[in-house]
Amino acid sequence: MRVPVEVEDEKNEAVEPEAVEPEPELDEEAEERARVEAAIRAGEEAAERELAADAGKLREERDELQKKLTDVEDQIESAKKEAADATDRMLRLQADWENFRRRTAAERLAEKERAAESLVSNLLPVIDDIERAIEHAGATDENEQLKQFVDGVSAVHTKMLAVLSKEGVEPIDPAGEAFDPLSHQAVGRVEDKEAYDETVAQVYQKGYKMGDKVIRTAMVTVTYGGPKRPAEQADDAEKSEE
Repeated sequence: MRVPVEVEDEKNEAVEPEAVEPEPELDEEAEERARVEAAIRAGEEAAERELAADAGKLREERDELQKKLTDVEDQIESAKKEAADATDRMLRLQADWENFRRRTAAERLAEKERAAESLVSNLLPVIDDIERAIEHAGATDENEQLKQFVDGVSAVHTKMLAVLSKEGVEPIDPAGEAFDPLSHQAVGRVEDKEAYDETVAQVYQKGYKMGDKVIRTAMVTVTYGGPKRPAEQADDAEKSEE
């Protein structure tokens, strides 16, 4: 605060001091308010900077997590594809194994059937000889010893046919039946007006079938000159052959 000072002029006359305007005093409340506002602004600016920094970090963390999530999803998809491929390979391998097993079983069965068919085919001439021997012995004069021998041979013949029957082998003896070119072989023709046309008159050699397969056709003679066989009987004959 300034104090007025009295001065003398050259004539030593007292001169009244000039009036000095007092300096305006600062409003303490305004200053306090200004400080508070400045502090608030500084706090807000610091908070904004912190929020911006935190937001940046969160964005970085989010991007990193998104990248990790994308990598995990790619790994999951890759694992799913590998699992699907492995499943397909397993199913194909299983199917190949089943096909191999069935094919091997079928080949073994076919080989067994071929072996059995070959064995039966080799036995058929022996059976033919036995049957011719029995037939020839039966046509000669009766002799007790010969009769006993023939009975023994007949028993062996019966046992052989029984064994073959267990293996599915059956004789084809079509005397009096309709001629079937699939299981009969015509070696001659006989005129017979009393019998139906195309009827087996005589069997020279029996045929044999194994299951549904004819392994040897029967050698027969066939009639001609008689009436035609009725359609119903022809159908019945075909069904019996089936």
